[in-house]
Amino acid sequence: MALSTFSGPVQSLNGFVTGTDSSPVVATTAGNISSSYATSTATTGDVRLSYSRLTVASTGSGETGRWLTRVTAANAATGGTVNGGHISLSINGSGTVSGAGNALRVTIGGSSTNPGGTLAALQLDSDFASGGTWTNASYIRCTNSGTGTIATFAVLPNAMVGVKTAAAVSHVIPIKNASGTQYYLMVSDTL
Repeated sequence: MALSTFSGPVQSLNGFVTGTDSSPVVATTAGNISSSYATSTATTGDVRLSYSRLTVASTGSGETGRWLTRVTAANAATGGTVNGGHISLSINGSGTVSGAGNALRVTIGGSSTNPGGTLAALQLDSDFASGGTWTNASYIRCTNSGTGTIATFAVLPNAMVGVKTAAAVSHVIPIKNASGTQYYLMVSDTL
């Protein structure tokens, strides 16, 4: 791949484009098509390798970031993985975190006291074709990829953990362990 070098601030009034849908960049060997590397030695404040901000000032819609990975060949990810996005926080060597450390933090909020709409900090969605069988798919999959293990599924605010008073279980949510054994989270439509 060719390497372009810029000196000083670079500005484009029309954005930057790397390839197009009809004429994409073709990578014939493994590597990064676009990459940025930095080291922060700041003792206070935030350093962001990439910062994007979109203000929707009319009735339109959109995203600040949108990633789409398409698989068009058989047996993709043989010996690897295919991801729409992969975000990691890695604490290495003698590194420690004294505040919060999150591989992914999603926040919903703002100053509106009545924002309307159907809102969520995280929406898990599926978009498969109809007529298939998706027993090998799930909305959430938890794995321990390293040699250490995390045994707690979630930490929730106390207000989200209701106390069962008298109601019998009326519904269940199916889950599977890594071996494929089916289990059920017990839920009820009343307390």
